[in-house]
Amino acid sequence: MTGGEKLSAQGSDPVQDPQLYRSLVGALQYATITRPEITYDVNRVSQFMQTPLQSHWKTVKRILRYLKGTLDFGLHMGRSKELGLTGFYDVDWASNPDDRRSTSRFCVYLGSNLVSWSSKKQRTVSRSSTEAEYRSLANVTAEITWIQSLLAELHLPSSQPPIVGVTTSARY
Repeated sequence: MTGGEKLSAQGSDPVQDPQLYRSLVGALQYATITRPEITYDVNRVSQFMQTPLQSHWKTVKRILRYLKGTLDFGLHMGRSKELGLTGFYDVDWASNPDDRRSTSRFCVYLGSNLVSWSSKKQRTVSRSSTEAEYRSLANVTAEITWIQSLLAELHLPSSQPPIVGVTTSARY
């Protein structure tokens, strides 16, 4: 999506073929498995499956054009000397104009490889940006804890403590 664009459940005409919209958004959800950079955008358009509008349809077409222009992009894994965990998180406080809930995003790297990511609307309305940031930090911390326990079960303990940082970018 373009920077600063806020999708709403109101404001434009309904889509002529809602079934096509739902089908395309469903396919885009599968694409996020190997294309984590579209996760946030797909999350946003998925929130309007019940009654999609023309503004939502335009955003779906923009995502499809982006994918067409970046066919060589994807999730690449490589050998890494270190098995340290690094997590980054971000949140857009009260950005949803319909319900004022925030969207938390995070990504976790094992060495230099991206191994986990998420973009999810928070369940409750945060009263401050600090509260929204704390919820997002809790999400990435829980994910890192789970990955650490998985690595321990595989007898691959981390050589260093995990690092968690906030990112100011909407994209990872």
